[in-house]
Amino acid sequence: MRSIRRGDSGPAVAEIRSILVGLELLDSPSPDQFDDAVDTSVRAFQQSRGIGVDGLVGDETWGALDAARWRLGARTLYYSVTDPLVGEDVRTLQERLLEMGYDAGRPDSIYGARTARAVSQFQREVALTQDGSCGPQTMKALRRLGRKVVGGRPQWLREAEAFRQAGTNLVGKTIVIDPGHGGGDDHGVVVPEGPLRWTEADLVFDLAARLEGRLAAAGMRVHLTRGPQPAKSMTGAERAMLANSLGADLLISLHLDGHDNESADGVATYHYGTGSGLSSTVGERLANLVQREIVVRTGMRDCRIHAKTWELLRLTQMPAVRVDLGYLTSPADRDRLVNPLFREQIVEAILAAVQRMYYPVEADVPTGSIDVRQLRMALSNRA
Repeated sequence: MRSIRRGDSGPAVAEIRSILVGLELLDSPSPDQFDDAVDTSVRAFQQSRGIGVDGLVGDETWGALDAARWRLGARTLYYSVTDPLVGEDVRTLQERLLEMGYDAGRPDSIYGARTARAVSQFQREVALTQDGSCGPQTMKALRRLGRKVVGGRPQWLREAEAFRQAGTNLVGKTIVIDPGHGGGDDHGVVVPEGPLRWTEADLVFDLAARLEGRLAAAGMRVHLTRGPQPAKSMTGAERAMLANSLGADLLISLHLDGHDNESADGVATYHYGTGSGLSSTVGERLANLVQREIVVRTGMRDCRIHAKTWELLRLTQMPAVRVDLGYLTSPADRDRLVNPLFREQIVEAILAAVQRMYYPVEADVPTGSIDVRQLRMALSNRA
């Protein structure tokens, strides 16, 4: 869909205003104008949902707005294979089930098969009809019962324990590297510089290809989400679905940033999390390690880590991070990013972070201390 923005009007804007009023982010649903008040409310909503804050209502923001209108108990929830229900009520139900000890998977706001199985298990234990749907009787039973699991978010405890049991060896682990953008006219950030033309899609693919070689040499099974010249672009949901189908242990998405102000520079890393404090602890740890290794090894400005609910982070079934590896619009960052030797430094930093992910926390090593050349030598010695 075309992004709806300040100055637009019509039925779509009226619908947006109505949802924002229901969320108590806007005082009045009329007039049907996308005015300054709507712009401010949309930005506040995007901030609260971990979406990129730009004031534009595109596909992702509209999907989040449409989902936010639903509150648990306002409708019967059920599993539909072809057209699954999506909404805040589904996410609330998933979190409630997890707190009660039922494995509903990651709270992704989608009423899928795993959520239906968790509801069926709950229904069986409280002597209700096991149909996997959440109607009035199931809701009544959910409200009656309290939490079973204490001491942390159950899903993240499961995720952390599964990761711990995987062992410290990189050999045999599966990782998906996602070079952002690419395909058709989706070049990402584009900066002309004299006779040259630097594009985000080309530079991050080069980084991904280099990283693929290094990780494979360390014994990992590596998959890229795209080639150098794909026929069409992929959405975040499609990239997440690909990673899930490959049974990946980790996903790292590579991007560059851009800004109107040339002074904006630095590296930032994103993991799954919401404004309510819900966060993937393993994903957050991976984001921390990637961020710290890159900053220490390259000297780039530290723009820190942030929680987001982007589809790529929300829909993946494994720890996933997105790394924005500098601003292509910054002369300082650009001069470094177009240098192959500098891109090798970034690759070494990410490889070191991946290895540290598999170390137990108590056996971790200082940032910047891993000699990534030793990882390949160790693999050769084992062979």
